[in-house]
Amino acid sequence: MIVEIRGKEDKMELERLFDKWCKKLRLTPQWDVKLELVQDPKWKKTGDFKIDPTDRKAILMLNVANPKQENMEEVIVHELMHIKMYPLDQVCESLIVNNFEEGTNGYNFAYQQFFENLEVTVEELTKCFLLEFGENRSLSYGRCAKGKSFNELYDGLKSIG
Repeated sequence: MIVEIRGKEDKMELERLFDKWCKKLRLTPQWDVKLELVQDPKWKKTGDFKIDPTDRKAILMLNVANPKQENMEEVIVHELMHIKMYPLDQVCESLIVNNFEEGTNGYNFAYQQFFENLEVTVEELTKCFLLEFGENRSLSYGRCAKGKSFNELYDGLKSIG
């Protein structure tokens, strides 16, 4: 079930959850973070953020037109966790850019591994915080539900033996 954001009460609830998690994750008062509710039905993501690390400002964007996740609290925590981890994100990315030539196998491998592991780490931290402090502790399975089953992934592969 995908949540629908309909009225002013739903938007006020998202603002309340956003404020709660900014404090819980100790983003504020060090950072100025605001919530932007995206009404564009063409926007494909459920959540994203824009960041200015020099000025310590960030905008968390939430898709309220057609979110792909069931638990918007989970999306808020996930995106805020990206902001929390942004300094480490930038160090890792700088190491890749400065040690590999763009377009090489090493560069592509390092970038893929970095982004996959960043996403896994952010998601695991999100689950931990959500399960400990969340009001809605149910996890979203939207992306998983649309994926292929284990058997579908391996259909058509040739037997080694």
